[in-house]
Amino acid sequence: MSEVDLAITGMTCSSCAMRIEKKLNRMPGVQATVNFATEKAHVVLPDGTSVGDAIAVVEATGYHAEAPVVDSAPALEGDADGAPADPEVAGLRQRLIVSTVLAVPVVLMAMVPMLQFTYWQWASLTLAAPVVVWGAWPFHRAAWLNARHRAVTMDTLVSIGVLAAFLWSLYALFLGGAGEPGMTMSFTLLPHGAGSTPEIYLEVAAAVTVFLLLGRYLELRAKRSASAALRQLAQLSARDAAVLRDGVEVRVPVESLQVGDLFVVRPGEKIATDGRVVEGASAVDASLVTGEPVPVDVGPGDLVVGATLNASGRLVVEATRVGADTTLARITQLVEQAQAGKAPVQRLADRVSTVFVPIVLALALLTLVGWIAITGDVQMAFTAAVAVLIIACPCALGLATPTALLVGTGRGAQLGILIKGPQVLESTRLADTIVLDKTGTVTTGRMTLVDVVTDGWDRSEVLRLAGALEAASEHPVARAIAQAAVTEEGVLPSVESFTSRQGRGVTGVVEGHAVVAGRPAWVEQEWSVRVPDLLAQARARAEAEGGTVIVVAVDGQAAAVLVVSDVVKPDSAQAIAHLRALGLRPVLLTGDHAAAAEAVARAAGIDEVIADVLPEGKVDVVRELQEQGRTVAMVGDGVNDAAALAQADLGMAMGTGTDVAIEAADITLVRGTLLAVVDAIRLSRRTLAIIKGNLFWAFAYNVAAIPLAMAGLLSPLIAGAAMAFSSVFVVTNSLRLRRFRAIDAGTPA
Repeated sequence: MSEVDLAITGMTCSSCAMRIEKKLNRMPGVQATVNFATEKAHVVLPDGTSVGDAIAVVEATGYHAEAPVVDSAPALEGDADGAPADPEVAGLRQRLIVSTVLAVPVVLMAMVPMLQFTYWQWASLTLAAPVVVWGAWPFHRAAWLNARHRAVTMDTLVSIGVLAAFLWSLYALFLGGAGEPGMTMSFTLLPHGAGSTPEIYLEVAAAVTVFLLLGRYLELRAKRSASAALRQLAQLSARDAAVLRDGVEVRVPVESLQVGDLFVVRPGEKIATDGRVVEGASAVDASLVTGEPVPVDVGPGDLVVGATLNASGRLVVEATRVGADTTLARITQLVEQAQAGKAPVQRLADRVSTVFVPIVLALALLTLVGWIAITGDVQMAFTAAVAVLIIACPCALGLATPTALLVGTGRGAQLGILIKGPQVLESTRLADTIVLDKTGTVTTGRMTLVDVVTDGWDRSEVLRLAGALEAASEHPVARAIAQAAVTEEGVLPSVESFTSRQGRGVTGVVEGHAVVAGRPAWVEQEWSVRVPDLLAQARARAEAEGGTVIVVAVDGQAAAVLVVSDVVKPDSAQAIAHLRALGLRPVLLTGDHAAAAEAVARAAGIDEVIADVLPEGKVDVVRELQEQGRTVAMVGDGVNDAAALAQADLGMAMGTGTDVAIEAADITLVRGTLLAVVDAIRLSRRTLAIIKGNLFWAFAYNVAAIPLAMAGLLSPLIAGAAMAFSSVFVVTNSLRLRRFRAIDAGTPA
């Protein structure tokens, strides 16, 4: 099986998308999803079926398809970077402007009797004819192409409605007496019957064309604006890199980078690709990729992400991921996949759209025949039938879901929230329990020195001696002590006669003092050091709270107890409060012992704790919660969380975690903070609410308006304006998601 995204041109409404999708899915073994808003078809092809075969099917359906090239998305008109205007938008704008200039006098003459000079009706015909023929040509052309393939779409309704109003006017002018000198007519908002001579509807044909062109223009602009986030992602990456070749810097295109290459990043430059720092120290601004506003300090051994900005020092970076494997490329791919998908509620709307147009044509015919049979008034019957055709266009219905999904997922990507597909949105609404892995999710995932308790010794002196000793060790606890000592005391003294006992402790001579640091039992038994009551009590308290205790002895005397712990992230408690406010019940899940888990839970504000769980047992915990009737969201970051993430109703992986966890999750959070979980749920629920609001108004609009048109209570002119407004409303309502803001640290729930 292979997958390809085809760029589709020629679609004018969701009925077009459904026709293409249906044709592609009739190919043996092919699975296709066509998205009207993104103008793309995501096609899964079996072995033996080529991309050319799929393109041929699309072409045979009456549309054009091609495999898109990278960065081929049209630039948004008016981009600040000076990108050229989208030719499709520019062409539509030109057609709209010319049609408007010609249509305005036609409408004014029809509405204001004082402007109806002798032979004004022929002047109206002269002005309206180019609007009906050239201005409305996109609708006529699409209707004709669809008719050749025995299909009807929104364009069929528009074309028939505009041409019917124009042809009626021609009949009235040439055969019905409306072309006589001195002919006048008055304008009313409601349709009315014929007088002594039939009236002309040139203003209807011209104005409806202008309204629909305006609606399509605004809709196209909004769609381009909605997809701007994805284009901005693609443009974030660096264009070239300064690669070290035999110690000399050589500028090469970023596409030619290979794993293992060393490249230099100077202050103010973008990091060319994902890599590991091998030399230098700096602060890296990752806000463009992760949405994280605070620069992160990096040094040798730290991982950096491509397209992030080097803010201060010079760095030498070893490339670890290139091309399609980079974080930015994967983010872009995930967003594209999400935007190409369809929510279950959208599939219902698509099915309605496919049968809607034939039903409307039947209703328009029924309206025409019914009015003639009941009243005998052909003009009134014609007016009502045209109003039915124009008001019933289901364009808003087809745009309701994809535009909201387009904007929501794009905004999420800007904030470091990657939603894998539209079906995820419903899961965020239903979730009532959120299971949080402890290490790396609620806590920092790094050991930190949290307390130094001394008995008769100077705190700074003991920390300096212990830090110097531990600096010679690679153990995570030792690194935490050494780092804290460097931070507080600066440069540390050297160590002599250093020895290490794995899992127990270290010894050495620092500035002439014999220093021992290790587990309490080892220090007491191996080195016969008596721990005084003050330090013993501090040790008991720390162990009861889940901390790791290190006893430091200097020259054979117990000098201090150092407490090291994996601390709770600064914003975890705030995030838990927000999750509760969203109606979610937090559960802390960890393989650590109960004391450590309870201490973290207290600090974060979590009531329910499940501790001492083996990695394979996490799946069972999630399953048990589901069997209790709960809808479970799971947040994790490690390989041991992947299965539980897949089992949960909603899996969320911290982007700071492993690839396996990210692949198993429904939502990936590029920012390593629990507040990103809150933002993901808020954004998903907000997007779902926008989708449902759009669908409600689209359905309600058609359900309410069609009966009014059939009853003769809606003029074609008002119907055209209302139909154009409905599409613009749906798109602009979706664009409100662009204003979604992440929660700031410190914001109360």
